[in-house]
Amino acid sequence: MRKSINILLSTTLIALFTAPISVNAAESAALPNSFLKLANSPNLAKPGILLIDPVTQSEVFASGSEVPRAPASILKLISATSAITAFGPDRTFRTSINATSDPSRFIMLGEFDPWLTTSSSSAKSFDRALSTKLIRAIEETGVSLSRVRIDYHGLYAKDIANLNYFYGNKLKFQKVSMSEVREAGEITQVQEVESPMLSQIIGFTLLWSDNTLADRLAKSAANEMGFGRDRAGLTLAFKSVMEYLDVYSEGLYVKDGSGLSHGNRVAARTIAELLWKIRIEPDYQAIYDGLPISGKSGTLKNRFEKSAKSAVGLVVAKTGWINTSVTLAGYVEVDGNEYVFAIMANRINPTERSRELARRTIDKMLAKIAKPNTYTQEG
Repeated sequence: MRKSINILLSTTLIALFTAPISVNAAESAALPNSFLKLANSPNLAKPGILLIDPVTQSEVFASGSEVPRAPASILKLISATSAITAFGPDRTFRTSINATSDPSRFIMLGEFDPWLTTSSSSAKSFDRALSTKLIRAIEETGVSLSRVRIDYHGLYAKDIANLNYFYGNKLKFQKVSMSEVREAGEITQVQEVESPMLSQIIGFTLLWSDNTLADRLAKSAANEMGFGRDRAGLTLAFKSVMEYLDVYSEGLYVKDGSGLSHGNRVAARTIAELLWKIRIEPDYQAIYDGLPISGKSGTLKNRFEKSAKSAVGLVVAKTGWINTSVTLAGYVEVDGNEYVFAIMANRINPTERSRELARRTIDKMLAKIAKPNTYTQEG
């Protein structure tokens, strides 16, 4: 775990955000009746909702916010936060190919790069580490690939399978432990590839809701913190990070880092309070920057335009859905102020029609309070 997790939060963070959030009855009463009606719509089937004004440090609206629910992909917010907490936003991941004293044996060593690829176009477009470059380096030594055995450590089995498939399943790979690597004696690095910074990987993960990346980042973070890569380790790591940030975590339990499992449980309060901390702690800026914008980008590009046009460009949020859950969590601009919100509808009928009705209801609800910064527009 990165050293900074053991350091107290900054004075500003403590001053603004350690006090309990209060329920502001006046603000809640001032919400449009149309917002309240949509929040109670049968399309959302008694969801968990929390709306926070971080300036007044008050809850503008809360309903079922402490009930643990299946979060779907908004769980990726916790995965991203845990990864940055464990590694720091500037962390990169390296993978190398190394020669041994046996000319037909090479060792591939990695740091569980979550974004390794065999696609040259993807590597060029997103600055991803290209694993085939390592194999080409072997060929350049003059050794026939048909005679080579490649031991590997610190790489995902799926990435090895992708690499083998790229070469027509002709390569011989064997997973080894670090003790077996050491037993190989002196090794010489032949080639190395490196991923972009973690902040860039997280930006892509959140913008496009990449399940594989989110799960890998979460498990690597949990392992780095000393909890291991299994379900128990993930839950312990997530709870540890929430405790570190002083975020509510009652009932938090996870089976993956992507949000795909129906067995995951997180309260809307956890997500909303986390978003609150993310916004003002510089280390987590990449999470905010990576979020889709309503009607503009990523998984929100095709939302709001028809059902809630007045909120286009005013909502920055992470989307989520599985069969019975439709979720959205992020920030909504209200006349120059950013309200933090988490909406989790987890009792939706498992049909696309029901899920789409839930999405439109959520979008309309946010549109009832979304307002651009009037001063900025006039100025």
